[in-house]
Amino acid sequence: MADVRAAAEAVFRQESGRILAALIRISGSFDLAEEALQEAFASALGNWPDTGIPQNGAGWIMTTAHRRLIDAVRRNRTWDEKQESLRYAAEMSGAWLGPDSEEGSMHFPDDRLRLIFTCCHPALNREAQVALTLRTLGGLSTAEIAKAFLVPEPTLAQRLVRAKHKILEARIPYEVPPPSRLPERLTSVQAVIYLIFNEGYIAASGDQLVRTGLCSEAIRLGRMLCELLPGDAENLALLALMLLHDSRREVRVRHGELVTLEDQDRSLWDRRAIAEGLRLVEKALSFGAAGGYQLQAAIAALHAEARTAEETDWPQIAALYRRLLQRNPSRVIALNHAVAVAMSDGLEIGLKRIDDLGAAGELNDYYLFHAARADILRRLDRPGDAADAYRRALALVTNGVERSFLHKRLQTLA
Repeated sequence: MADVRAAAEAVFRQESGRILAALIRISGSFDLAEEALQEAFASALGNWPDTGIPQNGAGWIMTTAHRRLIDAVRRNRTWDEKQESLRYAAEMSGAWLGPDSEEGSMHFPDDRLRLIFTCCHPALNREAQVALTLRTLGGLSTAEIAKAFLVPEPTLAQRLVRAKHKILEARIPYEVPPPSRLPERLTSVQAVIYLIFNEGYIAASGDQLVRTGLCSEAIRLGRMLCELLPGDAENLALLALMLLHDSRREVRVRHGELVTLEDQDRSLWDRRAIAEGLRLVEKALSFGAAGGYQLQAAIAALHAEARTAEETDWPQIAALYRRLLQRNPSRVIALNHAVAVAMSDGLEIGLKRIDDLGAAGELNDYYLFHAARADILRRLDRPGDAADAYRRALALVTNGVERSFLHKRLQTLA
């Protein structure tokens, strides 16, 4: 029974996004599709112990879910809401409920692409986009998503309900945008995937720095995006960026304590992830004009290639941040550029850039601004000023592991 459950769960995790996307296309309803998929999964757990695990488990679940979906629609034909969903589905994608199909039901190459653009439609707020993407394409349960983002499960459930209602009420099309609108919509999709990764890589709050599950789901979604739109350089660069960062995951925290990039044991970095990331960076940059993810991935590649912290090519990193800043003149990128300048051109020069940024007051509530300034002051052997900056950072940080790290740095100065 344990083997059967493990096999069913593996199929569900790997293929649920593909199956659910096809079911939503057929029915035009997120709820009907999710119910059918859950019933098929439960049926697999009930039948496979007796019949054996099928050679094509995904095809079996898809066929079973399709039958459940047809039954559900037939039962609910008198419900106005369901009828509206089906009329809407027919309008937007020509969906129809055909006869039962077998393994061929699995082959709708655009379904997941349609689904990810629907989940990340600009009419939905970013929180809803993230939750819906993880629920449908990531296959995570409502409880898993709520736990990952440290929100109550009922709150997360309400976000999902509101997002689905918004899609229906606003008649958000279940489609891949036309070429004229693809770039701006694709940017939103990429941003959602990277936001999921970042929340896993540096948790905004709580007592864990890294949430491995979210990192893995974001990378899986990134691979899916590259598979569905292989000719986009920024998709390749986004996947490369996540892989290169994730290669350091196991050594970023030791015995519950944060380990800085400078102090990490580089022999423990995941060389397979680094090799794949470097190949993707090279391929992405071969497309020509570098976009934001291409530049960030190139920076991550320089860190990955350095055998020691001392061998880090800080001048090149500073130059790449300068190009990134030209594309996106944000205060956070400017802060990263200032730190790179400090490490390449001199601590005093970098500190002046950081102080100039702080003069505008826009980074006063950003704990990494104060933490970066404290680190430069510490390196300049100005313990009093560094301690003041660490205290400012401590007052703002919300992650327990980072708070502990900053507190120890402050104690060391004392």
